Amino acid sequence: MFDSRLGCSTISFRHLPLHSALDVIRELGFAEIDLGSLPGVCDHVPLDLDDRGAREVVQAVQRSGLAVRSINCDVGDLNNPATDLDASIHLERLLELAAQVGAQALVLPNGALGHEPIKSLDSDLDLVAANLHSVSRRAHRYGVNVWTESLHVFRLCCTTGRAAALDERIDPSIGIVMDFSHVVASGSDAAHFARSMGSRISHVHIRDSNRGEVRLDETDAVDKPGNINISVGRGEVDFRGGIDALRSAGFTGHFALELETRDISNEQRPAATAAAGDLITELLLDTHQETS
Repeated sequence: MFDSRLGCSTISFRHLPLHSALDVIRELGFAEIDLGSLPGVCDHVPLDLDDRGAREVVQAVQRSGLAVRSINCDVGDLNNPATDLDASIHLERLLELAAQVGAQALVLPNGALGHEPIKSLDSDLDLVAANLHSVSRRAHRYGVNVWTESLHVFRLCCTTGRAAALDERIDPSIGIVMDFSHVVASGSDAAHFARSMGSRISHVHIRDSNRGEVRLDETDAVDKPGNINISVGRGEVDFRGGIDALRSAGFTGHFALELETRDISNEQRPAATAAAGDLITELLLDTHQETS
């Protein structure tokens, strides 16, 4: 039995159609999911979402009986002046879908893929913050929150320094998603990130990684990112230390296994997911016992 705060992202079974992925997740014993809608990663929520696609997602979720914590999606490069979110029909449909499936939030990236700013780092971060605020205002009309994965080793905010700079610019109502693998792949430490972001963290993604190397100059960029596509327990992430730090920081949100692993076969994924769920549940139970 997994901890009630631990769910599973459909990205973990991105090789399957949505209804099959949901069947596997439910049969493993999870009660909630994150839905994946990311170009090149997972299209369980269609990337060209229309009315028919939305109906199919709603029907699949309702049939599964699983609760939806968030939709992990991409609505354009938030640091690009050419991105016009006011005119984005896709964003509106994602918000409508989130409300229909009872998702708590949309999770948005922190900027474009790539570390180089389009104008300057300060200007790009200002634009990302402005776009997040714009989406958040629209989302609240649907009863949906906006969270951002403020540290993503392959995107604009690729280090703890850049993540902190974005955090300073965004309203406290916009939550931070902490991904253990991206923190470590950026060369940082999960416990340090948890302590520094504190109560701003609204959701946590669980996967493993090797440690990356940061280029120590004024760019504050990652030189050699760690491998984020390895199974839980095979990398260098200190899950116990990170979970303990989250508890100490007052985090009361939920966790999701986002196992975009490439070191196992598709046939091995259910067993590997169950093993990861057991490990994280044990750590979460340990923290519960320490506070009781």
